[in-house]
Amino acid sequence: MMLSLYRIFLSNMADIYQEVGKQIRDLRTSAGGRGISQEDLAQAVGTTANTVSRWETATYKPAISDLEKLARYFRVPITAFFPATQPTSRANALLTATADLDETDLDEVRLYALFRKSRRLAKRTK
Repeated sequence: MMLSLYRIFLSNMADIYQEVGKQIRDLRTSAGGRGISQEDLAQAVGTTANTVSRWETATYKPAISDLEKLARYFRVPITAFFPATQPTSRANALLTATADLDETDLDEVRLYALFRKSRRLAKRTK
């Protein structure tokens, strides 16, 4: 179970870094409607254009200090870079229900979910 949770965590982190990069790009290109280049942004926050490009594509992960500089430059709260990370109530219910299951039990839950989905799909195609 821990390995599965770790995989989910890594997958979610990749999504978060993609969102951070998208927010940096969106703020840079809109910049109050006038847009600025990666070079100009890099100079303003004390880094290189290559680093800005890599932040935007999530190749590099900006440090908190970088996000603080970007937030100050764009005059936005640092939270502007992060997606809403609260799990839905459905996800919370599943996490709570499966919290202390072992790998075998989790596999059974996954198989049952697939069974229910295929059954629903079969009903729709009749």
